[in-house]
Amino acid sequence: MGNASLSRPELLRRIQQLKPPQFERLALDVFQYQAAQNPVYRRYLELLGIPVAEVKTLAQIPFLPISFFKTHDLQTGVWSPEQVFSSSGTSGQTTSRHALRDENFYRENAARAFAHFYGPVEQYAVLALLPSYLERSGSSLVFMADDFIRRSVYPQSGFFLYDTDELRRQLADSLSKGQPTLLLGVSFALLDLAEQYPMDLSGAIIMETGGMKGRRRELTRAELHQQLSQAFQVPAIHSEYGMTELLSQAYSKGGGRFQPAPTMRVFSREITDPLALQKAGRTGVLNIIDLANLDTISFIGTDDLGRCYPDGSFEVLGRLDASDVRGCNLMVADVK
Repeated sequence: MGNASLSRPELLRRIQQLKPPQFERLALDVFQYQAAQNPVYRRYLELLGIPVAEVKTLAQIPFLPISFFKTHDLQTGVWSPEQVFSSSGTSGQTTSRHALRDENFYRENAARAFAHFYGPVEQYAVLALLPSYLERSGSSLVFMADDFIRRSVYPQSGFFLYDTDELRRQLADSLSKGQPTLLLGVSFALLDLAEQYPMDLSGAIIMETGGMKGRRRELTRAELHQQLSQAFQVPAIHSEYGMTELLSQAYSKGGGRFQPAPTMRVFSREITDPLALQKAGRTGVLNIIDLANLDTISFIGTDDLGRCYPDGSFEVLGRLDASDVRGCNLMVADVK
């Protein structure tokens, strides 16, 4: 395959027009491109002794530990960021930073992922309850929600920081008119709303984005969904899985399993061996391929525990405890 197929414009075109049977070939081409053009990833592969030209399957691709987003500037190629996303963190914590080359590419990719599962976001009244995220800069979730709100054709769409009464009015107004309605909220804020103002939101999509952030007692996803379902009188709570380090999202329509966007695949690795993949259905640590991360790094070893299934779906069970890795962060300190 000629070098033209590994040029950034051609890879972007293929990502934007991706069909499922093309994923593996495209992911391997993105790997070759990033191995050549991303100096941090290239050095990581060298230290692992990976012969890049011999990588022919997805299972052979090494995943960069997600902690590199905290310690290194991850860019494939040379360019100036239009935006830098940052993760939340308590005072003194090192946060992840994800440079964004093209804001419009991220907007379009997120909208395509949502439409893949729910239809065009323009057709929804989008009401976002994202305190703590709105109160800091650099949130990729707020950036995405803002774009969804701007795309919506309905005047009820908007952010609701602490104005719960106005949120209730707009929800009621939208549902009374039979409009498709999406309430997108961080978990602790949805729980606060459910406890203070239980209401009949049957007909709406209630979607939690995770995140107690120390604001409330941690609940399992099943406990959270049960409380929200009862308070809002809906049969299921939907979920969005995303993070600062990703430009693609996964969604769950209830039941605990996420389906990844077309630009995303999720695998699991063994807890004590970061280079060994875990069998389907068994608990491991999640590895994510995100082709939308073309300009940073598409192969990320997360710290999330989970299970992956043959149909491509996955569960998120919690976070990897530092004591579980026992020296498995191979040569991280040597990558400059």
